[in-house]
Amino acid sequence: MKLEEMGGLTPQEVRQVIRRGEYDGPTAGLCMGYAQCNLVVLPKEHAYDFLLFAQRNSRACPVLEVSEVGSRSLSFLAQDVDIARDFPRYRLYRNGELAGEYTQVEELWRDDLVSFLIGCSFSFEAALLEAGVPVRHIEQGRNVPMYRTNIPCHSAGVFHGNMVVSMRPMPSSQVVRAVTVTAAMPRVHGAPVHIGSPAEIGIADITRPDYGQAVDIAPGEVPVFWPCGVTPQNVLTEARLPFAITHAPGHMLITDIKNSQLKD
Repeated sequence: MKLEEMGGLTPQEVRQVIRRGEYDGPTAGLCMGYAQCNLVVLPKEHAYDFLLFAQRNSRACPVLEVSEVGSRSLSFLAQDVDIARDFPRYRLYRNGELAGEYTQVEELWRDDLVSFLIGCSFSFEAALLEAGVPVRHIEQGRNVPMYRTNIPCHSAGVFHGNMVVSMRPMPSSQVVRAVTVTAAMPRVHGAPVHIGSPAEIGIADITRPDYGQAVDIAPGEVPVFWPCGVTPQNVLTEARLPFAITHAPGHMLITDIKNSQLKD
């Protein structure tokens, strides 16, 4: 199923399409107005350390829900959800190395796994568009560009590393509006962490994102960077856990929760 064919579907209908294996692409622009989530799945023995890491780095890792041990369902964010099948793409990490990408992880599931659902900046894009702020990757039908930075996270247990950011270019006249709109939504990353020079946060080439796809930046536009829920994937490579599952960058769970419910 193509992205443009899914425009009128509800979140539950989109999850069913994904669960049936009929769509495995990025979710930016789908079900505008509904919150989307990143995913981290870890063995129970590492869950507390990760929860502490997320609490200490809430800009990059705003936890919206934590599952029961071994459960593939949720209580708050969505009904009729299967964590192992309702993300378009997943990544498996073994000993800190990317071991594969999957469209479902049912066969990899274990009774000791705990799932963390983390707020996603896709959730504030509808508000940006309503405010007249352009969202370039949606305009170009691409995945959002994401970059590793030199911004350190606060460590917790085995978890340490640097922040990952997402980038949206815009005219300089729109930056204050973008900051105001997103600052009102701290549970999905909130205000930008950096505006302007990519080199200042360790990005050598903005045309070569570490995750997602590059987008066009027009003359006179300013790159604006937000904390990103792909940060845990960067951290997992440093922690070198024997086993971990995440979403593939840009391939989120679409929840039943309205973005407006996540505003402070």
